[in-house]
Amino acid sequence: MKPYDVPAGNGRTMVVVVAHADDATISCGGFLVQLTARGWRVVLVRVTNDALDSVDLSREDTIKINTADLHQAARILGVADIIDFGYETDRLGDILEVPLRERIIRVYREQRPFSVLTWDPYGMFHEDNQDHIKVAHAVDEAFWTAMFDKHHPEHFSDGLRPHGVYERWYFARQLVEVTTVIDIATVLETKITAVTAHGAMMRNYVHQLRLQAATGGHVLAMLEAARSRELRPLIARLIRQQAATVGSRHGIALAEEYRVTSFDSLAKMLDADGEPVPV
Repeated sequence: MKPYDVPAGNGRTMVVVVAHADDATISCGGFLVQLTARGWRVVLVRVTNDALDSVDLSREDTIKINTADLHQAARILGVADIIDFGYETDRLGDILEVPLRERIIRVYREQRPFSVLTWDPYGMFHEDNQDHIKVAHAVDEAFWTAMFDKHHPEHFSDGLRPHGVYERWYFARQLVEVTTVIDIATVLETKITAVTAHGAMMRNYVHQLRLQAATGGHVLAMLEAARSRELRPLIARLIRQQAATVGSRHGIALAEEYRVTSFDSLAKMLDADGEPVPV
């Protein structure tokens, strides 16, 4: 598959909606670096507070540190703005989807994005995180409900109006369909730096890997080094391995892959007969 040529932003916005601070950095960090370099305005929505994602830290310190790390990673990626919803992490399975959807609709109407990017609600398997699943479905449904003037008319008293997102981009642990591949070879080191910026979350990930390894009767020197000294060598190996695995499916050295839908069934008609209008 031929790599996607990221177009110039020309004033366009992409809204990225994720459950956790490190979701976007790990899953689509290479793409985001390229978007912002090409002049796109990227707005990142974090739905949860990440209060539980650390090891040997208090809940309060975990929230504070993970938020600071998120902002550092966002600066590395070139993200323009961060919107925090503040839901309790790892508990979205307990909440109603409709109120979450309303908040996402409001973001669409406020930010008026050309594109949105999130977890794929139809990812094939291996998704064991209910936060990801709940966010994916709420974002997807908000795509069309944001266009209805009967959905949340209270927004209009704040000067908002219905908005139609043009493109939807999805990532997943394994996509049911891959439509678009991004060559990230030139930005891989930037992605690695951004992922490493999530220090508390990555150390918790190392802690989880150590627990699994110990149960299997193993001690891994790289994990011990990441725990006690520097995270980057392990993170670099994992991110490079992930990118190489994806790239091998498409004849590209290092890649990220996505499912993209643009204007659904009317895209060909728009390409053939559409006329540009002022944005």
